[in-house]
Amino acid sequence: MADLTSDFAGIKSPNPFWVASGPPSNTAHQAHRAFEAGWGGVVWKTIGDPIVNVASRYSALNLGPVRMAGFNNIELISDRSPETNFREIAEVKKRWPHHAVIASLMVDTRDHWHEFVRRSADAGADGIELNFGCPHGMCERGMGSAVGQNPEVAEIIVGWVMEAATIPVIVKLTPNITNVVHAARAARKAGANAISLINTINSITNVNLDTLVPEPFVAGRSSHGGYCGPAVKPIALNMVHSCAADPQVNLPISGIGGIGTWRDAAEFVALGASTLQVCTAIMHYGFRIVEDMADGLSAYLDSKGMRSLADLRGRAVDHVGDWKTLDLNYKRVARIDHEKCIGCNLCYIACEDGAHQCIDLVDSTPYGLGPGRVPGKPVPLVRESDCVGCNLCSIVCPVDGCITMTPVDSGKPPMTWEQYQGRLAAGTMHPLPAHP
Repeated sequence: MADLTSDFAGIKSPNPFWVASGPPSNTAHQAHRAFEAGWGGVVWKTIGDPIVNVASRYSALNLGPVRMAGFNNIELISDRSPETNFREIAEVKKRWPHHAVIASLMVDTRDHWHEFVRRSADAGADGIELNFGCPHGMCERGMGSAVGQNPEVAEIIVGWVMEAATIPVIVKLTPNITNVVHAARAARKAGANAISLINTINSITNVNLDTLVPEPFVAGRSSHGGYCGPAVKPIALNMVHSCAADPQVNLPISGIGGIGTWRDAAEFVALGASTLQVCTAIMHYGFRIVEDMADGLSAYLDSKGMRSLADLRGRAVDHVGDWKTLDLNYKRVARIDHEKCIGCNLCYIACEDGAHQCIDLVDSTPYGLGPGRVPGKPVPLVRESDCVGCNLCSIVCPVDGCITMTPVDSGKPPMTWEQYQGRLAAGTMHPLPAHP
């Protein structure tokens, strides 16, 4: 069985699954429940000067029957006193000495940072996460994403923290920035031991069309909030890869953003993450989801002959590059398995109206009847000579395995955009024809 134990910047935990800083990590009670369920670590809800929250605090983007595909919050950092939080961190660490307990911090002045860093270590925390990502409320006070969006300021504050730190320091980065790599480089330059990303994305999920007030509703007004959940996973994967691929960052990465299954976790690890932080999925389904996540990830590693997370970590990083490095002569075409086709014709509609008009509706007689198909109703057929391999038909098809994207020989050698431009400049190639 694959080894899931984790050593992240010197912070050890029995597995890489950590409860992210947020509502599920607000109290010792929750931390105990998390560890009892099988989580490897807890990043405490951010500690700072106590604040006052509002009611209500959450809203969501639902897609058909899928609830909370995206989740928005305007909740701030812990509304409990630092004394209470540090006391409970000490209690949890004493009871769970082999699990990771991380103190998330957000304060303002140099002296405050020094004080809270020392108090975290005195409480027995294994590490400190600096919250440079909160996109609402705290940033309006010069903290949170107001720091993370400014690499120069982030570097100064990380420097303050490192002056007092005796335990590993993780910098949590905001996605509300043009290029997250600059903030990651600033963290590295100032001496941080690791980074975590992404924090939530600035958002408004919806507008109530009766009141014309966006949700969450607070006495007739609302505010932009932090967006998370499954919908942000592609953005998080992209930013994790950007940091993992940059040689000037070269720091361990804790991946955050839309993780809810072992598959999500494996993708983050393949793109360079060492630990996986989860918040929204816990708020939706509870702490017990970690059982399937850990079992699934371990089984996947076993199926690939991998003995530990280190064998998977970063394996996908080098497969991602700039568009100009892609092979212009590589060709794939869509092929439809008519025995699986249910006759919905979504592929035809999508291709005809939204793509490249290379699917025809033809007499179904030669193709027999797939499940649910009506006799005499035309079936979709791909004109492979005109198919550009865009994938749209296979994406919209509701039947797994009905449409496959199949590589075919283009009869041409591999050629990147850079090579094409070079040959054009040298006069050894005519411009490529545009698709009709």
